[in-house]
Amino acid sequence: MDDELLELVPIFVAEARERLQRLIDLLPDLTESSATEVEVKRELHTLKGAGRMMAIAPFADVCHAAEELLFARPPDLEDHLLSALDALAAMVEAVESARPLAPATALLNEFARATRAAEVSREAGAPLESDTNRAAPAPAPPLRETAAAGENNGEIAGTTLLGLEAFAERGVRVRAAAVVTGRLLARLAELANLAEDGVRDPQPAQALAVVAASLRQAVVEAGALETRLARTGEEQIEAVLAMQIVPLRPTMSSLARFARELARQLGRQVDVELQGEETRLDRRITRELDGVLRHLVANAVDHGIESPEDRRLAAKPPTGRLQIFATTGGRGVELTIRDDGRGIDPQEIARRAVAGGFLGREAADALSDADALRLVFLPGFSTRESASGVSGRGIGLDAVAAAVARLGGEARVASTPGSGLELVLDLPVARRGERVVIARVGSAQLAIPAVAVRRIHARSGIVVENADGQAHARIGDQAVPFVRLDGLLGAEAAVSRGSFAGADQGLLVEASVAGRPVAFAVDRVEGEVELLVRPLPPSVLVSPLIEGVGLLPSGDPIAVLAPQALLRREFSLNREPSASPAFTTGLARELTRLLLVDDSRVTREMERRILEDAGFRVEVAGDGAEALRRLASEPFDCLITDIEMPNVDGLELTAELRRSGHFARLPIVVVSTRERPEDRLRGLRAGADAYLTKQSLVATDLVETVRRLTGN
Repeated sequence: MDDELLELVPIFVAEARERLQRLIDLLPDLTESSATEVEVKRELHTLKGAGRMMAIAPFADVCHAAEELLFARPPDLEDHLLSALDALAAMVEAVESARPLAPATALLNEFARATRAAEVSREAGAPLESDTNRAAPAPAPPLRETAAAGENNGEIAGTTLLGLEAFAERGVRVRAAAVVTGRLLARLAELANLAEDGVRDPQPAQALAVVAASLRQAVVEAGALETRLARTGEEQIEAVLAMQIVPLRPTMSSLARFARELARQLGRQVDVELQGEETRLDRRITRELDGVLRHLVANAVDHGIESPEDRRLAAKPPTGRLQIFATTGGRGVELTIRDDGRGIDPQEIARRAVAGGFLGREAADALSDADALRLVFLPGFSTRESASGVSGRGIGLDAVAAAVARLGGEARVASTPGSGLELVLDLPVARRGERVVIARVGSAQLAIPAVAVRRIHARSGIVVENADGQAHARIGDQAVPFVRLDGLLGAEAAVSRGSFAGADQGLLVEASVAGRPVAFAVDRVEGEVELLVRPLPPSVLVSPLIEGVGLLPSGDPIAVLAPQALLRREFSLNREPSASPAFTTGLARELTRLLLVDDSRVTREMERRILEDAGFRVEVAGDGAEALRRLASEPFDCLITDIEMPNVDGLELTAELRRSGHFARLPIVVVSTRERPEDRLRGLRAGADAYLTKQSLVATDLVETVRRLTGN
């Protein structure tokens, strides 16, 4: 089971136990009520879907066989179903304990024989034994209470219970604060009325004095309320983050396997050493850096560590050494990838920077070795003349530095020619959100990652100079590369040739990107906030200086600057700004809002993660009735729904929406375990725009389907 599914195991176990207990409670009434039979079928169907989404084939197979039994209705139906529930409960315990799960072959064969016998009897017209003539089955033993309550894993269960209690307590505190806020608003309304009456009074001084005193008291109460809410919000954020922080062992083990497999493909010999596997990091950070880390490992094995023959010629052991370390320090966690290969020469880096037009000769000659090495973070810079089939042209660290910077971290590099290369990713432990500085550039509002901002200067007295066709801002005795954001963002020109327009107005932001200085002008700074930043959908074409969009506390979207892009040479050329209307039009669009409807918590969580990772804003509902309530009060761009659900199922939901003129054009995607052609046809006839099956669901298929239907 891969790491992504392992994260969902606790959700799967809790949901499976809850539904199995529900099935045991329903069994005694199975033959007496058609409604009970429908509910049993639905619970088994949901369990089957969860098993398939979790890639637990034996579990899903038993659920499917039990469904077939319900359809065939053999004489000993309840006994067979009880055996199925016992087997499923044992499998849930095995999954929770990470024990291997073997197919229930004997049980499945028994069910198949019973199903076939019932079908043959029905086809031959032979009456099946009446349920009323059979002895009542023994009462179903309940699922073990200790397992259901988590007592087999006392520490985890206790921690979870305490966490839930703390969440509930904070929820009560927030609700109480809302009540206080309502009372405060009512008082303010009364004071407003009193002020209006006082203004009309021939002697308003007394009324206004009462208003002033009451307002001062209201300010004190509002301040105390704000403090309580801020503290509660901080506690809630910390509690959520604590659940996201996990050991790095799975990530590091996966990188080691990847390195060994790649070495075998390339004919290299590599020993991989891991240290600090228990170091904990936010799972969202490791997920976002997965591609980056594999790129670094591929570079080390492909471009860094030499072939056995070359290593012998260099008086090295034929087996190379790759070290992957994780330690606490710096911003929180330092992740190091170090090899003992050929390394890179700082002087060769400087030479290539000059040849590629990244630096002038004089500037390159003045660089220290450490500064020269940092040039590898420049966008478009490469250490190789030709590309390989494994890792391209070599280091390619601009994308690495950009990805790390987006997470609030920093990448560092060190190397000794002939002895190897070391890359350190200095990362925050948890991804709370991104601290940004809100600035105004002409007519555009822009969020600048705070981690990149070093200082903010007044424009007065700072001059923009030209050298070799590039713009530099003279800050003290230092000439800092200058980027004209105004034209690149399609905003009004704020800088004139040679000096800033409006000498006493506006600000100069001095930034540091991958250890290199860069400057740009803004009209004003409007504060600093923490945002959740999402990448822009591929169809939204904006300036290459924009890496994503965040939502301000007001709910308005704001463009987020890509600091790494400021290092691109073409942006520092001194040329007339050219309008970029896509910036202002593209950013007016909010993230696409999806409503995901499924009664299985496991399926909901898995699909939600897939869609949110693709840049969508996802809300969830547990059944069709809840979905209808949400749709009636909130705008959504697309609906993704299961079929088998209580109250209102997915087909009823789809048909109901299509009968409504308001939702006649709402894109609807059905994702179901029903895979027969006739099921697909029923879904499309009900009004669905697309029909996907959970058995063969691929993340890219779901994402691309939603993007196609929403135009994003």
